[in-house]
Amino acid sequence: MSRKPAVNPVQKLGFVAAMNLPPSLQRRLAGRPVVLDGQTLAVDTQLMLRLSELMGEPDPSTLPIPKGRAALLHQTLLVGGTQRIGSVRTLDVAGMPARLYIPTGAPAVGPLLVYLHGGGFIYGDIVGYDAACRHLAERSGARVLSVEYRLAPEAPFPAAYDDAVAAFDWAVGHAAELGADPARIGVGGDSAGGNLAAGVALHARERCAFQLLIYPVTDMDTETESRRMFAEGFYLTSGFIRLAEQNYVPAGTDHRDPRLSPAYAEIPEDVAPAYVATAGFDPLRDEGEAYARRLEDAGVKVEKRRFSDQIHGFFNVVGAGRTAKAAASEIAAVLKANL
Repeated sequence: MSRKPAVNPVQKLGFVAAMNLPPSLQRRLAGRPVVLDGQTLAVDTQLMLRLSELMGEPDPSTLPIPKGRAALLHQTLLVGGTQRIGSVRTLDVAGMPARLYIPTGAPAVGPLLVYLHGGGFIYGDIVGYDAACRHLAERSGARVLSVEYRLAPEAPFPAAYDDAVAAFDWAVGHAAELGADPARIGVGGDSAGGNLAAGVALHARERCAFQLLIYPVTDMDTETESRRMFAEGFYLTSGFIRLAEQNYVPAGTDHRDPRLSPAYAEIPEDVAPAYVATAGFDPLRDEGEAYARRLEDAGVKVEKRRFSDQIHGFFNVVGAGRTAKAAASEIAAVLKANL
């Protein structure tokens, strides 16, 4: 598990101040509106991208993986802020580091979401996702169990999938210890974590009550239009995606293996109801929405939501700006309503 790195307090103060300026001033600083595919990028998101460039924040995929992990963690901590929560417990879940977030005023027994972080299967940990999971738990009223699965290249596919399944199975088996209602245990994740959450929902369909998929990776065999359209300039780059696939997927692996690409899985109609959130300016947008349609076609209850003015990674931006935090709060409200 990564140690929490220091974030320059002056840099953070200036960043947060700029992100919270009135939209009219942000527009002056951000420049002309970015309009693509009939969508307009949120002004605070546009400003965030510009500030990141001015501050010299690197694309983690351009660095050696250990340095890339540190860079991504720094960026996540910069935008996460300090989020209140009732309490946090550190756990060992099937041999993996984990944190259990218990919202303020939670009953002795209540709903639980097993959360799997993003990061392209090569980055990410429970430290970087602390703010997002606090926000999700506190706003939804559900316990959130954030799990740190193994990463590639040290542990390539199917290690992350196996860990995700093991974590969910462990949570079901230890429901009493977690204060979880066994009938209300769901799974969620973003990006790579959304991929794993979709796999868990298919694996544990009789025990999983809900699946929360946030801009998930679902198809590693198809070059979608959104992957081409948003390949550069919107945080998640084609270089990042390539590096992730090269390190996570061993040579000779079938890219249509359902554990790797849920888009090619057999989907029974009794799979847990799903909420699939996508971002308008995200390379992964089209495959996430295509997977939602596949679930619908199989008879699964699905709610789809495209946050058309957002970029990949907005779920972590809960400590600065307005629009990304509002989107994350809406997702938390959906979790509250469904779980």
